Amino acid sequence: MVQNVFVIGYDSLGKKLLPNLRHVEDCEFHGLLSMEKVISAETYEFDRLVDEAVAELQAFPGSVDAVVGYWDFPTSGLVPVVRKKMGLPGPSLRSVLKCEHKYWSRLEQKRSVPECVPSFQAVDPFADNAVETITIDYPFWIKPIKAHSSHLGFLVETPQQLSEVLPRIRAGIGRFGEPFAEMMAHLDDLPEEIATVTGHHCIAEGIISGGRQCTLEGYARHGEVHLVGIVDSIRDPTHNSVLVRYEYPSCIPDAVKQRMLDYSRRFITAIGYDNSPFNIEFFYDEDSDEIRLLEVNARLSRSHAVMFQLVDGNSHLQVMVDLALDRDPRMPHREGPCAVAAKQMLRVFEPGIVRRAPLPEEVRQVETRFPGSVVQLHVHEGMDLSELQHQDSFSWELAVVFIGADTEAELKERIEICRKMLPFEIEPATAEA
Repeated sequence: MVQNVFVIGYDSLGKKLLPNLRHVEDCEFHGLLSMEKVISAETYEFDRLVDEAVAELQAFPGSVDAVVGYWDFPTSGLVPVVRKKMGLPGPSLRSVLKCEHKYWSRLEQKRSVPECVPSFQAVDPFADNAVETITIDYPFWIKPIKAHSSHLGFLVETPQQLSEVLPRIRAGIGRFGEPFAEMMAHLDDLPEEIATVTGHHCIAEGIISGGRQCTLEGYARHGEVHLVGIVDSIRDPTHNSVLVRYEYPSCIPDAVKQRMLDYSRRFITAIGYDNSPFNIEFFYDEDSDEIRLLEVNARLSRSHAVMFQLVDGNSHLQVMVDLALDRDPRMPHREGPCAVAAKQMLRVFEPGIVRRAPLPEEVRQVETRFPGSVVQLHVHEGMDLSELQHQDSFSWELAVVFIGADTEAELKERIEICRKMLPFEIEPATAEA
């Protein structure tokens, strides 16, 4: 019997990976809400997107067996709401919000894993006395309650710097803040301490970015938390807040990985999150032997999917699909063609105009030379880098390369070869621009 699985924002990478999973013989995948609506739209009307998704599903002539998504908000919020309206299994909206609402998540982390949590507080960026309300020590990070890709995230070292970034936050926070407030409204019994901290608020957090960063990919099933794998995050040596590469499997010591898994189990169990994948980002300070929790996402990371395929022999999208269909996940381990894999981001740190981007045949040459590799371009000739969406505050991502190898040294060598095979020419922006 065919199982119809609907994918919110079904993109080219998903279309490459999902039908080729090992255990989807009985599955047929369908797009639900276009990329233009859930990724590249200038604004997201959450309730309208919910209504459109439900109407699309109700009009489908066959059975609706699962709804999945691997994107950040609004997709991460749409999945639980649409599932509930369609009577499909999955984690509760309350438990999802305890991951996705950065302030609520910190409160829950403080209760269940306090040793991992920095000092933090909610901040109303629209308050006239916003600077005076800060009670945690400088320096700190300030970011919206809901955003992603470091959108409107700033390192603040002085009250003067905070005064300078607040206007930028006020101008842009509504893009995610307004739809996130609509999502929160689907819970009619929010705790008082959360109901007043809306998507138009920020969180200020003490600095925890020292040491090595990694992401634990896991899932909860019938109240038990399981590990899928741990991925290292490599940051730019000059711009320390900017990610340049993911590597799998992690090189962090096994004993530290076990501690991270223990913390993950404590938190995920405490919030009642169940029958769905998640990922948790950690920092490990080798000098102090401390582990700090950066954030929790109520979804798997699409960014890691190809790396799992190269190393383990199957993308961890298998876990997402199996759980959505109320099945025990069937995920292999170390059965892929490569011992190590990476997602390399090709970035620039100055604005400009793209005068040359890699040609389709140049992309094909990379993917042919390194079987299993995937190249995704984000820019095209003539494009102003300011048109790129979901960028951090310090750089522009031109492309990403997923690639594997037998050793760490060979992996880095292959990445440098790919850089040379994928030429970009960026004309610097004028001073007036």
